[in-house]
Amino acid sequence: MRAELRAAVVSEAESWLGTPFHHQGRVKGGGVDCAMLLAEVYHRCGLVPFVDPGYYPPDWHLHRDAERYLEKLLPHAGEIAGPPASGDVAVFRFGRTFSHGAIVIAWPRLIHAYWQRGVVWGDATLHPLAGRPVRFFGVVDA
Repeated sequence: MRAELRAAVVSEAESWLGTPFHHQGRVKGGGVDCAMLLAEVYHRCGLVPFVDPGYYPPDWHLHRDAERYLEKLLPHAGEIAGPPASGDVAVFRFGRTFSHGAIVIAWPRLIHAYWQRGVVWGDATLHPLAGRPVRFFGVVDA
């Protein structure tokens, strides 16, 4: 991804800080979850088309092994070995699958929508992300 697009992704992600958490929400300032935060940020930056993932239960990752989150991400992003650069995506394992996405600002700093906290700054070296398996993805320019 080009430097100006990485900067646009970081700026857009920062503009979502403070948005409350809402399962399947995608309204800046109103409510968003981690999947829809990624979909909206990258769409608003012109990197992906509008993404409609369909319905997904809030606890699917606790009861199933299917990598549903990655299935929706992979058409728009390619896995990278790391370390990630600003504007890349980090996906952490929660429950049985890789099911929590975040936007990398400057690794290990990131922005993510977290249950009961909303869109917040995060640090992959601190709770609740520290020690979790993580995979990295780069969104390809549209």
